[in-house]
Amino acid sequence: MSSTDVKAGSGGGASRTGIYLAVLQLIFTLGWTTYVIYLPKLAAQVGIAPGMVIFILMLDQAIFTITDTAMGIAADKIAPFIGRLGVFVGILTAISCAAFVALPFVAGTGPGAQAWFIVLIVIWVVTSSALRAPPLTLLGKHRARSQVPLLAALAMPGYGLAGAISPYLGTVLRNHDPRLPFLISGVVLLLTTLALSKVERDAAAQAPAPSEKAVPAKALGTIPMFFIASMVILSLGYQLHFSLNSSSFFLRFTTQDQLQWLLPVFWIGFNIAMFPASVVVKHRGGLVVIGAAGLFGALAVLTAELSASLNVLIVAQFVAGAAWGCMLMSAVSAALAIGDTGAEGKVIGLMFSALALATFARMAAVAGGLQKLPEYAPLLHWAPVACWAVAGAGLLVIAASRMQRGLQERRV
Repeated sequence: MSSTDVKAGSGGGASRTGIYLAVLQLIFTLGWTTYVIYLPKLAAQVGIAPGMVIFILMLDQAIFTITDTAMGIAADKIAPFIGRLGVFVGILTAISCAAFVALPFVAGTGPGAQAWFIVLIVIWVVTSSALRAPPLTLLGKHRARSQVPLLAALAMPGYGLAGAISPYLGTVLRNHDPRLPFLISGVVLLLTTLALSKVERDAAAQAPAPSEKAVPAKALGTIPMFFIASMVILSLGYQLHFSLNSSSFFLRFTTQDQLQWLLPVFWIGFNIAMFPASVVVKHRGGLVVIGAAGLFGALAVLTAELSASLNVLIVAQFVAGAAWGCMLMSAVSAALAIGDTGAEGKVIGLMFSALALATFARMAAVAGGLQKLPEYAPLLHWAPVACWAVAGAGLLVIAASRMQRGLQERRV
């Protein structure tokens, strides 16, 4: 077999890895969406007041903030043993799916099952964290660094597709018996996860030889923590813009029943922009793209805030979604590059913890009723612009200083 054939085979295997991860994340995220749609109904069946549902969701995100990093660290320790990561994720997913499927059945028994209902939620959230960071570590452990941006672009659309479908799921599922959707989601997710071991072995078999791998990067000092802090800020900007403000923006020009057709515009931009951005990440690095996307996204959110027509708002939402897609895809690439000395899982886990922390903060704002207080309304509307602009500018400065330092080292 020629070297060209080897490269072609490796490229095909890499693409299959990325597509598999996209499908896995799509199914997992749709399962989470199903849970969020039905949680108020299930909670009511076990005697939990509607006002407490937001605190259950906050508990979920608080758990993710801890377990995402823990699962990433575990993945780093397990990944050197080929096939073990898939088994590890598979076992935890089996426990997760069992708890998930049991939720509507336990809730149906009435208020006496309230404690068991909460216990099942905690078990589901803790174990499902294994599906967030660990699978993505395969990209850093067994793929050449030059392949990672495209693979990240292939893997991330699962989130975007789930986000686009969510409004329709809410409309279709809300009045149906939850037991069948929970059962289908759990079984499909488990079956999909069971293929991870084979994907892992194929990726390891196609991985470049040690002599061909890039030299491990030098210690980056404070850059990893600055990167994680920036991801918290960028994620908070996304949470406030899309989850709190986007609906009200559209309701200035249309009615509630049209939101299911308009909100997915954000996710269309998210999915489209990642692939061209991956080319830039390959040549210029993830931090540059995250920073530039943050600034473009801030401008798009500002336009959405000030838009005087529905058409302008749709374009602004599309660009904002494209910016968030570039940020998230580039963040995966940057995290794997930062952790390239064997800490890929840890840094990816920290990134997911940052996303969970931002989600927790947005839910806390909702639980506190800040969006209903007139004095806080301007803060919530302008905070996404500030979050994306400040974090984006900061990452561009860091990226520029690293590039300058690299040029100086080459001259020496």
